[in-house]
Amino acid sequence: MEEVLQQHTFEIITEATAFQVDITPHSEKNGIFTYKLTMTGDGDFMPAPVTLRWKTLGLNAKGIWKPTTDFNKRIMADWELDHMESRISVDSPVIGVFGHDDQNVITFACSDAINTTRLNTLYREEDNYLYSHITFFPERHHSISSYETFIRIDESKRHFSNCLKDVAQWWAGFDHLKPSHTPELAKVPVYSTWYNFHQELDTKVLLGECTKAKELGYELIILDDGWQTNDSNRGYDYTGDWRPERIPEMAEFVKEVHHTGMKIALWYSVPFCGKESDAYKRFEGKFLTEEHRWAPVFDPRYPEVREYLIDLYKNALLDWNLDGFKLDFIDEFKTYGNTKLTMENGRDFSSVNEAVDRLMTDVINTLHAINPNCVIEFRQKYVGPAMRKYGNMFRAFDCPGDAVMNRIRIADLRMMSGTTATHADMFTYHPTEGLEQKSLQLINSLFGVPQLSIKLSEATPEEINMLRFYTQYWNENKSTLLEGDITPFNALGNYPIIKAVSTGLTVIGVYDKQVVSFEEETIQVDILNARIGEGIVLESTKDYGDYICLVQNVEGATVHQTTIHIQKGITHIAVPSCGIIRLKRA
Repeated sequence: MEEVLQQHTFEIITEATAFQVDITPHSEKNGIFTYKLTMTGDGDFMPAPVTLRWKTLGLNAKGIWKPTTDFNKRIMADWELDHMESRISVDSPVIGVFGHDDQNVITFACSDAINTTRLNTLYREEDNYLYSHITFFPERHHSISSYETFIRIDESKRHFSNCLKDVAQWWAGFDHLKPSHTPELAKVPVYSTWYNFHQELDTKVLLGECTKAKELGYELIILDDGWQTNDSNRGYDYTGDWRPERIPEMAEFVKEVHHTGMKIALWYSVPFCGKESDAYKRFEGKFLTEEHRWAPVFDPRYPEVREYLIDLYKNALLDWNLDGFKLDFIDEFKTYGNTKLTMENGRDFSSVNEAVDRLMTDVINTLHAINPNCVIEFRQKYVGPAMRKYGNMFRAFDCPGDAVMNRIRIADLRMMSGTTATHADMFTYHPTEGLEQKSLQLINSLFGVPQLSIKLSEATPEEINMLRFYTQYWNENKSTLLEGDITPFNALGNYPIIKAVSTGLTVIGVYDKQVVSFEEETIQVDILNARIGEGIVLESTKDYGDYICLVQNVEGATVHQTTIHIQKGITHIAVPSCGIIRLKRA
C-alpha cells in the first residue's frame, strides 16, 4: 500500500496480517521531516518483518555514509542485498547520502536504537532514483502489544557532516536514549597494554612504563587482556571468573599505578564464560549459545546472570580502587539460532536486546553511584545512540599500524557521538620504522583521544621527543581537537582534510597532497602537515592579511618563524613532513 505524506511517498511492505502498520506526519522544519510509525493489533501479536521504503531523485549522489563502512562508502545498486544491520550493540540506525560537493542529499534515521533494524539506500538503474528503506523486526522477536518509532528524513542542503551531527543530537533528546555524563578522565590520553604487551604483563615493567607515559602527557592506563589469567593462548577458555591470577596483588598494583600519577582501567570480555571457569559450571543452561567460536555467551535475560556481572565490576571498583573499565564484546549479546524468545525457566526478559539494555543500565548506575567519574570504554561497533547511555569513551575498532583507517573511524565516530569522548585505536609501529612514519600513527589520531601502545622503555630519544611534542600539543588544544566543531571533507577520499573549530582556534589536518581552501576567521590557525611530503598550499577567495607564521618539525623544534601575507589566490608555506604550521593574526 502507498500513502502520500507531505513530501514523501512511502511504500509499506509486509506479509503480516496480525497487526496494522500506519505512518503519519509528525513535524517538518527546514527540510527535515519526521514521521511516526506504529504497529497495532487486536491483542498481543508476533511481529513480522515490515519494510518502509521511499525514493529520492538520484541527483548529485557521490557516495553513501554508514556508521562503520570504513573505506566502502560507494553507491550500491538495488540488486545488491548486503544491508546494514543496527541494534542496541551494533552500529546506529542512520544512513546519509552525500554529494560531489560534500552536500547532503538525504540523511535518514530511526529512533529505535534498541531493536534490530536493517537499512540501506540503493540506486535503481531503471529510473535513476535512490531507494531508501528501513526494515523493522527482520529477525525472530517475542510477542508485543504495540510498537512505535519515529523516522527522521533530512533533505537540507548543507554539509553532510552537519546532518549526521544533528541526528546524534536528535537521538539524545529521547528519554530512552539520554547519554551518560562524560567525565574529564574520559578525555585524557591513554596508555594501553594490548599491542605492546598482549597478555605478557609484568607489573614492574608496567609501572616503569606508567612513569614514562605520565611524563609524556598520558593520564590513564588500560590494563588489557592477560591480567585475569596465566593462560596466554589468546583465547577465552578461562574467562568468566575474573580473578587476577597474573597480578594477584591487584589492589597494591593499582595503588602503585596511582603513585605514578596515572589512573587505571581494567579490561573485561563481558559476555564470554569459558568452559574452564567456575562460572561456566555455576550458570549451566543460562547461555545464549555454547557454540560460539570463542566461548559460551552469558544470557543476560536471567537476573542472576546480570547480578553476577554487575557484582564483578562493582567489587573490582571497590576492592581495587579502579578508575574505569574497558567492557568488551558487547555485540556478542544477540539472538542466536537456538535462542528461545520467551520469558520462562527463570528469564525475566524474552528480548535479548532489552535485557542488554537492562544489564548495561544497571552496570553504569551501580558504578557511578560509587564513583561518578568512573570511565567506561566501548569500541566499534557497539557505539550507537543506545550505548551512549552506558559508556563515556567510544574507541575506533582495532586497526594496528593502519593510520588511515584510524583517522576514518575517528571521523565517523565524531559525527555520531556528540559529547561522548571519541578515542583513537591504540597506535603502534615497528621500532625500526622512520620517525616521520611513526609520527603518522599519532598525527592521524589527533581528532580523537590518542591511545598509545608502544614500549616507551625501548623508544629512541627522537621518538620520545615526537611523542611528547604531539601529545603535549593535543593536551593544550583538546578543547578544539576533541570538542570543537569537526568537519571531515571528501568521505570517498578517506577524509584527506579534517577541520576542527572552536573559539579562537582552527586546526586543519592535511593527510594527502591537497590544496587547502583557506576561509578561516579565528585568530589562530594550526595546519598539520600529516603526510610524507614538504609544503602546504592554501587557496583563498579573499585577502586575509598578515599572520605570524611559526613552523615546527616532527619533534617540535622550530624550523623558522616569519610573517606571511595570506592573499586572494595561492599561498605556499614551507613545512617539513609531519610538521606543523601555526598561524596567528599579526
